[in-house]
Amino acid sequence: MNDHPHHPTLLRAQGEGHARVGYFELFFDLVYVFAITQLSHNLLEHRDWIGAAQTLILFMAVWWAWIYTTWATNWVDPDHGANRLVLGAGMIASLVMSSAIPKAFESAGMAFAVAYVLLQVGRSLYVSWVCGEWQRDDNWGLVRVTIWFTASAPLWLIGGAADDPVQRMAWWTAALTIETVSALVFYAVPILGRSSADDWAIAGGHMAERCALFIIIALGEGVLITGATFGQLVAQPVTIAAFLTAFLGSFAMWWVYFDVGAKRGAEHIEHHEHPGIIGRDAFTYWHIPIVAGIILIAVADELTLAHPLEPVHGDFLLVTAGGMALFLIGVMTFKRISSGKDWFPPSHMAGLWLVAALVLWGWLAHPATLHFYMGSTVIFGFVALWEWVSYHGGWIERMERRGWWLGRMLRRYTEWRIASLEKRRAR
Repeated sequence: MNDHPHHPTLLRAQGEGHARVGYFELFFDLVYVFAITQLSHNLLEHRDWIGAAQTLILFMAVWWAWIYTTWATNWVDPDHGANRLVLGAGMIASLVMSSAIPKAFESAGMAFAVAYVLLQVGRSLYVSWVCGEWQRDDNWGLVRVTIWFTASAPLWLIGGAADDPVQRMAWWTAALTIETVSALVFYAVPILGRSSADDWAIAGGHMAERCALFIIIALGEGVLITGATFGQLVAQPVTIAAFLTAFLGSFAMWWVYFDVGAKRGAEHIEHHEHPGIIGRDAFTYWHIPIVAGIILIAVADELTLAHPLEPVHGDFLLVTAGGMALFLIGVMTFKRISSGKDWFPPSHMAGLWLVAALVLWGWLAHPATLHFYMGSTVIFGFVALWEWVSYHGGWIERMERRGWWLGRMLRRYTEWRIASLEKRRAR
């Protein structure tokens, strides 16, 4: 998007190797550490369908605010003084948004809406100016983005002014629908047309690293909740077991995402012919369920530590199973896109079946919360171990070396599957 830039000194140097994540970008993300904390606490206090829907709306707004700023810093140089001032203003808007989350559907609705609109429209306008789109008649990519955010802005403001929380939810859902669809239709605008894959020229490694760091932020929320809650409890065997279970679950989730997926995703987008498309699909959209799943698991962490011996209730069952399913579905789809293959990781598919079995057990037997949560940690550990062995020596290879019949059977099945996919591609 920055061909023939009007202000080249404000832009990152493209095509000169990996665009590193700067210290200011890490500083900017501190606001979103607070935002994730606010979201998880909001869900903890409103564990019903209305509370879940409201938290989802707020989460989507937080995600779009962060990810579009990440796209912006892929083009503009955050170490330039003028850009830092603009990003600093964005931090203020983000901090207002985050502070308003607990009362966003009560008294702070307008504050949340105004801060969000100012951030999205103002940042998009600035980056389009830096890239020189106002001075030429082609490649109006960021101008189109600004127009889409301007179109959704009245819905945010009308919703913020609404007294009825249900009406506010409806207006904000409509605004989010516009913003969610926008990239899927390449920001099509009458007269200006639509963007193309070639317009989204990004440093793929930078995008991958930024999203990986956001996953760290989300996982860090779980660690913070675990530590803070455990620090207020009496150290007994059951609370220690809950503490270790919560931490090991976060550790296994980190392993599932980072051991193979993060590195391969970075390499895939960095060497892809159209990195902007991968940035949209794998990182902008399919990281949404990953982060949402981590937030739900963080809520489950606190509930487990607070009430480890209580029988599993419906809300805890939905929060835990929903978080596990969202995380695994998001990660396995991200890995499918970034691997260039036509199938999902078998380890993750098996993990989803185990989640279903865990839900059935929890629904029928009502075990203690801690015992149920131990099951979720075991499932994440199982997925991490399966994938680690697959990419560090391989299950089939290990079985074949020992002369096991199962290894021979799996080898024949794998070869048949690959041949079938190749025939399908050749048609």
